Amino acid sequence: MESKQNEIGLSGGMYKPLSENDVKRIATCAFELLEKSGIVVHAPSAFEAFARQGALCDENTRIVRLPRSLVEDAIASNPSSITLYSRDGNHDAILTGNRVHYGTGGTAIYVIDPRTGKRRPSLLQDVIDNAVLVDQLEHIHVFTINVFPNEIKKKDEIDLNRFFHALDNTTKHVMAGVYSMEGCKDVVKLCQHIAGGDHALKERPFVSFITLIISPFKIDKAYGEMACYFAQQGLPTIVPTEPICGTTSPVTLASNVLTHVAETLAGIAMIQSVHKGAPGICGSVGSICDLRNMNHLGGAIERAMINASVAQMAQYFELPLYSTGGTSDAKEMGVQAAYESALSSLLVAMSGANYIHDIAGLMEADLTVSYEKLVVDNEILGMCQRVLRGIEVSEDTLAMDLIMKRGPGSDFLAEEHTVKYMRSEFFDPELANRQTREEWESQESASSRAKVKVSKILANRPPSRIPSVVREQILNLFPEIRSQESAEPHVSNVSKALI
Repeated sequence: MESKQNEIGLSGGMYKPLSENDVKRIATCAFELLEKSGIVVHAPSAFEAFARQGALCDENTRIVRLPRSLVEDAIASNPSSITLYSRDGNHDAILTGNRVHYGTGGTAIYVIDPRTGKRRPSLLQDVIDNAVLVDQLEHIHVFTINVFPNEIKKKDEIDLNRFFHALDNTTKHVMAGVYSMEGCKDVVKLCQHIAGGDHALKERPFVSFITLIISPFKIDKAYGEMACYFAQQGLPTIVPTEPICGTTSPVTLASNVLTHVAETLAGIAMIQSVHKGAPGICGSVGSICDLRNMNHLGGAIERAMINASVAQMAQYFELPLYSTGGTSDAKEMGVQAAYESALSSLLVAMSGANYIHDIAGLMEADLTVSYEKLVVDNEILGMCQRVLRGIEVSEDTLAMDLIMKRGPGSDFLAEEHTVKYMRSEFFDPELANRQTREEWESQESASSRAKVKVSKILANRPPSRIPSVVREQILNLFPEIRSQESAEPHVSNVSKALI
């Protein structure tokens, strides 16, 4: 029987930190907060769209109060199922109900260099290398661009370079945050060129965009305008919020969940006010902080509990969800990184969160990406997948007839039933060492195996994932795209001929 380890979109929903009454109470409170307290809206496009839909908009304070009916209408008009398409068609992530998918994320500003083992600022080459790795890691379904190219200083060139080199090195869906309106427009043009036109991109969007609701309860000008632009384009737009217990939300987990829900519903209302039916995706990124020093914490178990609770709320509203898991406060790949990532990954996956970003490679409170950890987390996610697959109970899997046939005191090693299920029933780790102590002493550790896997993947990277003719056209159209070999702007063959 073929292995089921690589199935995409398995159902979660086993872990429910909130009761049904809790869910309904939080929903009621979220509607009331948006209606009575409101949200500050500095983006003109969003402010005007809200006003057109009947929200109470104060020009002086920029506070917008959203009637419950407006928010409920937005929830109803937002798609309940959104597909994050891959270009090869093999890794489509369907965000609906309690179906679960995993991806990278974080836009870290540092990496642990896979060659030296030392932390350094991330570069454009790291965008490329991470895309190459994710393309080959079977349990990571979406590449959310996870590092920042520190050498690119012009703000309007950041988005284009990140998206181009991601798309050039993986056929999985590419998602990322954005930094400027000019960059947004360039990325959309880039993707239309790859897709074969505006209509083709809207039909099967292989990119999606992360904007932000700023906690507590604020839509700023830059992110708000970019969110409205993507809504107008009809492209998947995530409106995440990141309230932190004790700082940008009250300290309790319940209040943090409430803040999450109200803020991201305001984002959905903004998307639908701009373009009814546009694909808006709720977002949950918040956490807690260490109140002794005010440091943001990535590996706290409470973070997983918060995001699992928001997953319950998204399922209640029948809205697709972008969630967070797998992060760690560790500074190196070791025991702390493993247990923090594994626990939060499993809890959020079991909650049925649709797309869990940040779940592979991140450490140091989301500041740093480790190549080694990216590979280790891929194995953790394989184990999470096995949990979500559950235990299949059927006449064949119960094997009652076989038990009776063999009788007491017999074994089942040579049975056809054993051969049939031996590869599909269990998760077979690639990195973990399950040998005896005598055999183990002469073998590599899981960490060493992870390093070897990183080296092999990066040494055997496939050719460009963009057709060569289209690629050359894009590089001619956007000379600000930098080459893989240097930090200098790309010079195409056509451009060289003119020099």
